[in-house]
Amino acid sequence: MNSSGQAPGEPRVVADAASAEGLLATVDRIDGLIDEWWERLRGIELTDRIFYTASEVADFSILWHAIGVAKAIVRDEPRIAIELSVALGIESALVNGPVKALFRRNRPDHEKPRPHNLRQPRTSSFPSGHASAAMVAASLLSRRSRHPVLWYALAFVVAASRAHVRIHHASDVVGGAALGVGLGAIARRLVRRRLRS
Repeated sequence: MNSSGQAPGEPRVVADAASAEGLLATVDRIDGLIDEWWERLRGIELTDRIFYTASEVADFSILWHAIGVAKAIVRDEPRIAIELSVALGIESALVNGPVKALFRRNRPDHEKPRPHNLRQPRTSSFPSGHASAAMVAASLLSRRSRHPVLWYALAFVVAASRAHVRIHHASDVVGGAALGVGLGAIARRLVRRRLRS
């Protein structure tokens, strides 16, 4: 105990906790502002249909697995589908397991009925698994592609759809996308090494 009656290091712990709370409050405010701005896109039949469809078909990465299989058939290269599925399996195990367990963030409040039915996940809201899987998939699918930007555009639609349908906060999507970019870069490097060996 020091002269103020506090254990050594205690003021630092209190300050760190206050800083963390301040950061979370700032993130919540930014999420609220983005959600408020995004509200103008909700309720429009076209945007609702695009984002709800993207969110649903990308559930369990079905969209990405299907694209991988189609690309493998067209190019007659089964390894394309295998590499993508393995990468997505590892991404899912990491993000939906230990990473989400670290955060345990609540999902956005949503009182209004949704225009389309969607599966309601019970895991932590942070980070978005749809966003991380989308970026991993885009990273691998864009290899040797003539139009790599199209894969990232599709990944963006899938990732953004989670905020549109209010199953994730905007920061969950950003965090998931950032994680997916990192995992995608690792996957590309491993694929490159395997092809060289």
